[in-house]
Amino acid sequence: MQTPSSFSVPQRLLHWLTAALVFFNLLLPDGMNEWNRSIKRTGTATADQVASANIHAYVGVAILILVALRVVLRVVQGVPASSSQEPMVFRLVSQAVHVLLYGLLIATPVTGMAAYYLSYNAAGNVHAEILKVILWVLIVGHVLGTLAHQFYWKTNVLRRMTVG
Repeated sequence: MQTPSSFSVPQRLLHWLTAALVFFNLLLPDGMNEWNRSIKRTGTATADQVASANIHAYVGVAILILVALRVVLRVVQGVPASSSQEPMVFRLVSQAVHVLLYGLLIATPVTGMAAYYLSYNAAGNVHAEILKVILWVLIVGHVLGTLAHQFYWKTNVLRRMTVG
């Protein structure tokens, strides 16, 4: 298979849709938090709390499905090669961050589903207190790496994931 020069349109769409859903769930977890507090406090939740928690859960399931599709596309279509202008150590860090991001984008919804649907509280603690923090750190690193490519090394990495 020939190495593509940019990401395909489906890869780009899945990337940005995944990013939007991840930010939605990271920035707006209030429905799930309220449901969780109510369940712990009284053993029940209101219909509004259940509906809000369900939205958070459904977005998590959607993220998991999108990530699975992204992995399939990576295998089938390939991805552009790393920039030769980037030092080798940064290429290795970039690969590690991508592997970790994919792993977290799978593990985070899975632990959330285990907590919400199976009442596995330990998974909920891992989901909300550990994986969420690591995911934020990796997202910041991913964005900073992209900005370094754009403005320091002046490569086309950002362009490959936006307009192709």
